[in-house]
Amino acid sequence: MNTDLVVRTFIEYFQERGHRLITGSSLLPPPGDPVLFTTSGMHPLTPFLEGKPHPLGRRLVNVQRCLRTTDLDEVGDDTHLTVFEMLGSWSLGDYGGPQSLDWGYDLLVDGFGIDPGRLHATVFGGDDQLGPDTESLRLWQERGVPVELTREENWWSNGPTGPCGPDSEIFVWTGDTPPQSTPTQDDRWVEVWNHVLMRYRRHEDGSLHPLPHVSVDTGLGLERLTTLLQGKRSVYECDLFEPWMRTVPPLWHLDDVSLRVVCDHLRSSVAVLGDGVLPSNTGRGYVLRRLTRRTLTTLWRADPSRTLQDLPLELLEHTVDHFHQDVDVRTVRERLLDEERRFTHLLERGRRVLAGPRFTGTLTDADYSYLHDTHGLPRDLVTSLRTDFASGSGS
Repeated sequence: MNTDLVVRTFIEYFQERGHRLITGSSLLPPPGDPVLFTTSGMHPLTPFLEGKPHPLGRRLVNVQRCLRTTDLDEVGDDTHLTVFEMLGSWSLGDYGGPQSLDWGYDLLVDGFGIDPGRLHATVFGGDDQLGPDTESLRLWQERGVPVELTREENWWSNGPTGPCGPDSEIFVWTGDTPPQSTPTQDDRWVEVWNHVLMRYRRHEDGSLHPLPHVSVDTGLGLERLTTLLQGKRSVYECDLFEPWMRTVPPLWHLDDVSLRVVCDHLRSSVAVLGDGVLPSNTGRGYVLRRLTRRTLTTLWRADPSRTLQDLPLELLEHTVDHFHQDVDVRTVRERLLDEERRFTHLLERGRRVLAGPRFTGTLTDADYSYLHDTHGLPRDLVTSLRTDFASGSGS
C-alpha cells in the first residue's frame, strides 16, 4: 500500500461516515496563531474547535503538512521528520471520543489490515484536577485492546493556555517478538494515531473551563503509518523517500544517520521555500536557514568540496509535486545555492575572526554576544568552528 493509497483509503473511510474533505493548509499557520509553523492539523481549525461554526459542517477530514522544530535533534532516527503529513478527522461538537476511537480501530484493523494483536492504547488516567477518561478506557476494553493509563503523556494542549483535553493514543508494535511491555516502557511501540477530546480551555491561572461543545481532534502520522504498512523499519525506507534515498547516496557518500538528516533537511527546506518562506536571521526564515546550514555542515564534515549544485532538479520537483505547491523549482534551487554561498562566506569570516588572540581561551557570554552582533556568527556556529580548530581542521 503506497502513500497515495493510504491517503485515499483514510479520506474515503471518513467521507463514507459523513465527513467533508477540507483542503490542507500550507506550513504557515493562520493569522494570530503564535507558532512559526503549523505543527498539527488542528492549527487551522482552532476557531472551530472553540465553538465557531465551520461552513462545511461538524464532521471534517483532511491531510495537513506540518513542521516541528522541537524534534530537530531526533531527525535521523527511525520515526522523526522535520516536515511531515498528518491525516486528520474532526468532530466539531458532533460525535464523542468513543465513536472516534471505534472508527479508528476499525480503519486500522479492517481498512489497513493491521493485526489487532499488535495494538496498544494509552488513556488519560486522571490528575489533581480531573478524573480518568473512563469512556475511552471502556471502549478499548470492549475491543480487547490492552490499555496503559498515564497522566501528562495523555493530556493534549497547544501551550500553557488555550484549548486542551485528555487524549487516547494508539500504538503499533514493531518488534520481532511478541510484545511483553507497554508503550511507555518500550520504544518498539510506535505511536500512529492520537484522538484528543477537546473539552476545556486552560486559562493563565491554570484553571480549566469547559468549551461550548466537546470536539474530537485526531491526527495520524502518514509517513509512520505507511512505513508500518509497507513492513519497513524506518520512515526513510517508505515509498515517499524512495527517490531521495536512491539519488543522494551516489552523489555524496554518507553514513546512515547523516544520509537521513541530509534527505530530511533538504526535502524540508524545499517544502518551506515552496510555501513562500525566504531565508533570514529571524522567525520562519531562520528555521529555513538553520535547516540549510545543518545540511551543509553535515555534507562538508567529510568533504568541503561538496555542493548543492549537484542536487538534481527531479528531487525538488518530486517534493513540490507531492505537496501540490505552485512554485518554480529552478527558483527554489537558486535560493538553496544562494544560502550555500552565504554560508560559505560566513564560515570564512568566522574562521578569520576566531583565529584572533581574543578568542583563544574560554569564551564568555559577552564574547558570544559580540561575535553575533558584530560579525553575524551565531553561538552554535562559533562552537562548531572552535571544535574544528581544536581538531586541527580549521587551520
